Amino acid sequence: MEQTQKKCALFRFWKREPVLCIAAVCAAASILLNPPSADYLNFIDWRVLSLLFCLMAVVAGLQECGVFAVLAQRLLAGERRMRFVTLALVLLPFFVSMLVTNDVALITFVPFAVLVLGLIGRTERLIYIVVLQTIAANLGSMATPVGNPQNLYIYANYELTAGQFFATMVPLTLISLVGLVIAALCVKPEGIRVTFSEKASIRSPGRLGLMAGLFVLCLLSVFRVLPYPALLAVVAAGMLIFDRPLFRKVDYGLLATFFCFFLFAGNVGACAPVREALTAVMAQNTALASGITSQVISNVPAAVLLSSFTTDWHGLLIGTNIGGLGTPIASLASLISMKAYLRSPGARAGRYLLVFTLANVAALAILTGSVVLMGLIFPG
Repeated sequence: MEQTQKKCALFRFWKREPVLCIAAVCAAASILLNPPSADYLNFIDWRVLSLLFCLMAVVAGLQECGVFAVLAQRLLAGERRMRFVTLALVLLPFFVSMLVTNDVALITFVPFAVLVLGLIGRTERLIYIVVLQTIAANLGSMATPVGNPQNLYIYANYELTAGQFFATMVPLTLISLVGLVIAALCVKPEGIRVTFSEKASIRSPGRLGLMAGLFVLCLLSVFRVLPYPALLAVVAAGMLIFDRPLFRKVDYGLLATFFCFFLFAGNVGACAPVREALTAVMAQNTALASGITSQVISNVPAAVLLSSFTTDWHGLLIGTNIGGLGTPIASLASLISMKAYLRSPGARAGRYLLVFTLANVAALAILTGSVVLMGLIFPG
């Protein structure tokens, strides 16, 4: 009986944290390439882990203050056109993800879309809108260093300047915005009324002020104005004194995944034959290699793993961001929205996957074509 319970617990953990499990297995196997030593500590990027911890905690605090729910209600309540409602539901995660990451944007706005479409009796549009929200969050988040974990990692690891980052990602973000607006407006132009049974409001203005201040400090640290040890100390102290429950809101699974992939990449990089082979592959076309790798292990682990074998931050940044489109695991945020949809009444998994695949393939083709036409893979 006890053995069965352990197996069930392991299975549940695997279902909950599949990428972490894969990362842990890879890290353990890589020990065969490079026996444990004090060098292991140098493989870990402590700055990235500290920034991720602080950002996740502060964003969770902002979310609990009700900021995003108030924003959404004020935007949608009243007499509206269906095209406007669709556009608002799609662009909310697009712009919000730039500051609070793609997964937080989807955790917030996919359930909100389920609620809104249920209230106005348009649940037949749910699959289309949730798929567009997913694409919007993945593409909007690529616009800033804090929009998603792989951007934060690449920005810190290669010590990029704000000018380098934005010059690369802003053109693709603008193309994505135009495409999403066109897709969102492809609905019947009917009039509807949106009403909410309970009005959202800001909870604890004092807490909101604290979280907003800490978020500003996070941005200063991302752009290297504030040293990350100072940020970590201030955020941890603020949570300990004013908001201890926030410690439970941090995604420690993501932090552990990064930790394991840092070890794996470090051990692989220490093995000369493997390092030379991977470096040669990346030298052919970094963007293509990282985009394909993202389809299999998702874009965050792909960025961490492949960064050890290339100095081409430009191709890695583009490849892992565009590579978030495609399969459901290309970006783990896509799994968040899929799970949220499948919990909605009358969910149709097969139809969702079909629409998701078609829309992602189309978006991937458009952005890949744009990258080639603009010569972003081969900057001159």
